[in-house]
Amino acid sequence: MQGLYLVTPNWDDTARLLAASEEALAAGAGRGLGGAGNLVALLQYRHKEAASDLRLEQASALLALCRRHGVPFIVNDFVDLCRQTGADGVHLGGTDADVAQVRGQLGADKIIGASCYGDMPRALAAQRAGASYVAFGGFYPSRVKQYAVTTRPAILDQARAAVTVPTVVIGGMTPDNAAPLVARGAGMVAAISSVYQAASVRGAVDAFTAMFAIHNTRKSF
Repeated sequence: MQGLYLVTPNWDDTARLLAASEEALAAGAGRGLGGAGNLVALLQYRHKEAASDLRLEQASALLALCRRHGVPFIVNDFVDLCRQTGADGVHLGGTDADVAQVRGQLGADKIIGASCYGDMPRALAAQRAGASYVAFGGFYPSRVKQYAVTTRPAILDQARAAVTVPTVVIGGMTPDNAAPLVARGAGMVAAISSVYQAASVRGAVDAFTAMFAIHNTRKSF
C-alpha cells in the first residue's frame, strides 16, 4: 500500500463519477512505485449523504472498475455496504465503529483503515486492534473536510519509529505539499479535490506520479 489513495467526492452523478475514476485509474496504470502495477494504491468510495440505493449503485460500479484495473476498492464507514458489494475493505473515521469489532466482523483478509488525525496513541491503538493502515491529517486546508486542528508533519517522524502498518496523509493534498510528507515516511497520499476537481484528471495523476518518482529516486541513493 504505497502511492496515490483516491477518495471519491460526493457526486450523485454516477456516470461522471465513473468517468473521472476511470481516467484516474488509467493514468496510474503501469506506473506503480515498483515500476509496475498502478500508482493508485487504493480507491475509497466516500459519499455520506447518498441515499442507500445510490450508494449501492455507485459502490458496485466502482468495485467493477477497480477490479478491471487491479486496484483494491474500499468503502468509507459503511461496513454493511462492504459486505453487500464484496469490497476489499472499509475505512473507519474517529466516530465510526471500533477497529477490533470490525476486524472481527470482516475477517483477517479485508483492508481496514483508521483515521487517527494527529493522535499517535490513537494510531498505535488502531494498529494493535488490527488496522491495515492508519491515516494522519488533515495537514492542510481541505475543500472537502473541515479539521478542528491542523496536524503537524512531525507526527510522521514518530510514526516512522513506532507504526509498522502503512501510513496515509490526508487534508488538502497536492503533489507539491504532499512531497515533504512523503519524504518523512508517508506511504500513501489521499486526494479528492486535487484529482476529481482538476481541469485534467490525467494531468493531476501525472503530477502525483512525478512527485512519487522523484521521492523514490532520492531514496535509492
